[in-house]
Amino acid sequence: MGRCTLLIVLLLLFNHIPALAKDRFDYEKTGKITWEVKTDEKMVAITFDDGPNPVYTPDILDVLAKHKAKATFFVVGTHAKNYPEIIRREVLEGHEIANHTFTHSNIIHDSPKLENEINKASETIEEITGFSPTLFRPVGGYYNDIIINTAAENGHHVVLWSWHQDTKDWKNPGVNNIIKRVISGVKPGNIILFHDSGGNRSQTIEALEKILTELEKQGYECVTVSEMLFRTQTKQNN
Repeated sequence: MGRCTLLIVLLLLFNHIPALAKDRFDYEKTGKITWEVKTDEKMVAITFDDGPNPVYTPDILDVLAKHKAKATFFVVGTHAKNYPEIIRREVLEGHEIANHTFTHSNIIHDSPKLENEINKASETIEEITGFSPTLFRPVGGYYNDIIINTAAENGHHVVLWSWHQDTKDWKNPGVNNIIKRVISGVKPGNIILFHDSGGNRSQTIEALEKILTELEKQGYECVTVSEMLFRTQTKQNN
């Protein structure tokens, strides 16, 4: 590769990085989407996608109860419909139920289809719990104008996760890798991504136990996403 060619490639690469960052921060300015919360309080939000699952979700709830930690469950409507008793348990134990589409469909360019997925999931959750969720997480963490605006127009705030707090537990990378991923970079206001369905989640359960123990030692409180948003906004307004 010639010197000029290499220089052009490097310039293109460096020019591309700010574009990606600007894309996220521009979306954040709309107030319709959240990756993490700016706060000095030692609190984090633990979130789970794809459930509920009859095998793994109850064990996860047991671990959370043991540590008096609260979490936000982004549930799939069809799974909620199949296991309503788990959803009810999540609510009774103080956790938050949020929307992760009805069929776990990754719809990124079709607003009417996405709207149907969001609304069917919310209707299912409301039938089970008596209330409709206000948070939505798109499948795969994809976001664009269509996804964000469709969610907002249907009464949902989009919530993703802190870039460095994707545990990648769906890959079963090993318990220690999941723990390290969370603990090594944890900061106040982080939103942490786990999964409670979609495969074998035994590593997630084992890692969660150790992560919560370490977070307790460091003085962190595990709260729902909505509580973290509310407490931060209340503090800013005072």
